[in-house]
Amino acid sequence: MDKRALADLIKNHTGASVRSVAPLSGGCVADVMRADLDDGQQLVIKQSPTNDAGLLIEAEMLRYFKTHSPIPCPEVIHADANCLVMTFIANDSRMTGHVQRDLAEQLASQHQVTSETFGLGFDTLIGGLAQPNTPEESWITFFAEHRLRHMAQHAHREGTLPGSMAARVDRLIDRLGDLLPDQSTAALLHGDLWGGNILCQSDKLAGLIDPAIYYGDREIELAFGTLFGDLTPEFFARYDEILPIEPGFFEERRDLYNLYPLLVHVRLFGGHYVGSVDHILARFGH
Repeated sequence: MDKRALADLIKNHTGASVRSVAPLSGGCVADVMRADLDDGQQLVIKQSPTNDAGLLIEAEMLRYFKTHSPIPCPEVIHADANCLVMTFIANDSRMTGHVQRDLAEQLASQHQVTSETFGLGFDTLIGGLAQPNTPEESWITFFAEHRLRHMAQHAHREGTLPGSMAARVDRLIDRLGDLLPDQSTAALLHGDLWGGNILCQSDKLAGLIDPAIYYGDREIELAFGTLFGDLTPEFFARYDEILPIEPGFFEERRDLYNLYPLLVHVRLFGGHYVGSVDHILARFGH
């Protein structure tokens, strides 16, 4: 979409004219910009040249998250296969202890939004990759088939994960019943909880962006938050006061659950992430 068409689209939806447009960082599948309007509004615009369903799926995820989670996220103004327009959330990038505790309280509240089944009524995306959400009554089945096996098989087909390692993932899957609890609650997950998707402003959580939503065991969300050190001891101390974390999470299950985001990163970036997968598989005897 050219600049004139984009400006007309925004004016039709908001009644305001575009004053300036500047690039923003991020965006796995689209170019990202911020638009400042003449009435003071600020919008985020994602444009994709591929004309696929990625932006439409992102819009659907944002709408679902906005109506089901207590945590703020961008509001969708317009979505089609080429262009997603949404509200801008200011972010000062100061992840203080106050922000960590605020995030803990709001995420604990979100994790109390539950479903009778794991998955979701529609498939989603994580980092631009397809994320199947076929509903399952068993968390172990869902995690095994629609997370680990799905991502490992695609990584192998695409040449980023060796066949021998994909076979090791399969052998670990056969043992998940011995490694994970039988009973889990299907909690609403953001699904891609790392620092770049956590926005903060003035010592408070401002919102979450780029969701990869589904209903799953809340521990996989907590684990992902430790993969790059984004969730700190201050977060976990406050979260544990609200929703106690069961013994064994930090010692074992955290690494097991982080196999999924690591396999996502293997597909996206390859490289040393393959070594991280190898390390976890070896730790569990595979």
